[in-house]
Amino acid sequence: MKIIITGAGAVGFHLAKMMASEHQDIYLIDENQERLNYVQSSLDIFTIHGDAKSITVLKEAKVDSCDLLIAVTSSEETNLLVSILAKKFGAKRTIARINNLELKEPDNVALLESLGIDELIAPVQLASEEIKRLIKRSVFTDDHQFEGGKLNVFGISVSEKSTLVDLSIKESAYLNPDLTFKPIALHRKDETIIVNAQTVIRSHDILYFISNPDSINRIIEICGQECFEIKNIMILGGSSIGFETAKLLEHDYNVTLIEKNRERCEELASQLKETLVINIDGRNVAGLEAEGLADMDAFIAVTADSESNIMSSLVATNHNVRKTIARVENIDYIHLSQNIGIDTLINKKIIAAGNIFKYVRKGNVTAIANLHGVDAEIIEFIVKPGSKVTKKPINRLHFPRTANISGVIRNNIGFIPFGSFQLKEGDRAVVFSLTESIHMIEKYFQ
Repeated sequence: MKIIITGAGAVGFHLAKMMASEHQDIYLIDENQERLNYVQSSLDIFTIHGDAKSITVLKEAKVDSCDLLIAVTSSEETNLLVSILAKKFGAKRTIARINNLELKEPDNVALLESLGIDELIAPVQLASEEIKRLIKRSVFTDDHQFEGGKLNVFGISVSEKSTLVDLSIKESAYLNPDLTFKPIALHRKDETIIVNAQTVIRSHDILYFISNPDSINRIIEICGQECFEIKNIMILGGSSIGFETAKLLEHDYNVTLIEKNRERCEELASQLKETLVINIDGRNVAGLEAEGLADMDAFIAVTADSESNIMSSLVATNHNVRKTIARVENIDYIHLSQNIGIDTLINKKIIAAGNIFKYVRKGNVTAIANLHGVDAEIIEFIVKPGSKVTKKPINRLHFPRTANISGVIRNNIGFIPFGSFQLKEGDRAVVFSLTESIHMIEKYFQ
């Protein structure tokens, strides 16, 4: 598959990094030679120095033989124009990163499709929707639903009082007599581990489960946690993510939005009818306290400053706010959340890259999800007739040790497969895999 990425910023670089391990034919275009030099020293891909809007540059990249063009520069206008040009020159599929959510309205989507843009990716929208999911399930560090919630994959911290502590997966099996859920991985410090029967669970591990919806409360209890109701939410930062998040949450929660720029506050207040918008500097702890920080159930820090988001979230934790979410721009920070006491660190560029990545996948992929701070993905495959996974029971497939077939949806019912279970044509299989193994797994579903 030949893929052209325009823009070597955080989204473009992260995409190229994900795809480089897939043995794809990748071309990365950017005007910044220094950035391209860094990419080339890190990844085995082709780089082209130049303006992606240039027809000469696109022809140099042989866009006419391109299977997929992904335009993810920082300029929305550039991304739209490049996608249109690429499609006119013969690119099979185009994806454009946008900031203006008005373009996602159905009539506008249809118009852009007619011009040659197949998909629109809006990182701000994806990030705000992710935050809403995390707020809805207060006790989870991650939460992903498949087929409308027929199966759920989520992360939860193992409390010191959990009955799972110091037990192996095999020893804890008695807690799941109906086989309606199973642990599939854990995150400990900086390491992601695909669990097996001998894996021992420790307190403060982030344990990832797949479950049918009826067993979720049971898992929360087993992990020594309890769901808590979120009513009052404070959002720090009137950025586009802050605005979109408030808009998504204000109808169901009491939302307070803190923004230090007075003009931006006035703009936000005119558009957010049910959100209390307050003009103070979020770095002022006394100011946050005066606005009721200690009474909040959740604190969401989404300013443009990663360090301020992290520090203010830690302040919120210190004031007994039970749910904290912080936006970070530096991808290297993502792995810190478990160690520093913040529930979830999110990066809108990683979320966007993961969303785009499903268009590169083979084997009838219908959904893909990334876990925060974890080098793994959850992929939903439609099982094709004659594919390798239909030939033997799952315990005889010789699946990579760094992956497992975690859940199956058959005839619109979700359940958890064990041992001798055999997949059939038309099943939807939910696979949990470390990133390094995904290209091997796809061969089983082709």
